[in-house]
Amino acid sequence: MKRIAIIFFAAAMIAGSALAQGFNDYNDQQNYGYGGGFQDDGSSQALITPVKKALRMRDDTIVILRGNLVRRIGDEKYLFHDATGEIIVEIDDDKWGGVTASPKDTLELSGEIDRDINKVKVDVYLVRKVSGAAPQQGFQEN
Repeated sequence: MKRIAIIFFAAAMIAGSALAQGFNDYNDQQNYGYGGGFQDDGSSQALITPVKKALRMRDDTIVILRGNLVRRIGDEKYLFHDATGEIIVEIDDDKWGGVTASPKDTLELSGEIDRDINKVKVDVYLVRKVSGAAPQQGFQEN
């Protein structure tokens, strides 16, 4: 029994040290001398969902919105605007990821449609600033 415990402990130590090394990013210029990585040629614009279309989509459909937060309308709820219309988005405090936004900032919001009987909103799980001032955390109304 003692022998099995020692073998198990040794195996756990070996596996633990291998996992502790973490993920090696081979695009890391500092460690491997390689440059590169993905560069967007603008074709990803096709992935952006206009608000007008999002308002008609089914529940739980994944969307990427690009536009501006107009104002806060409740706890973690905001009015979002793009060139095609407005929709309510819900951004939990832990989803901001250090981004601060004002109505002047262009954001990309990734999330999913949450459709009730007479309301449509987007539950946001990723906020990315496309343009604007230096990042901080949260939304600041002007």
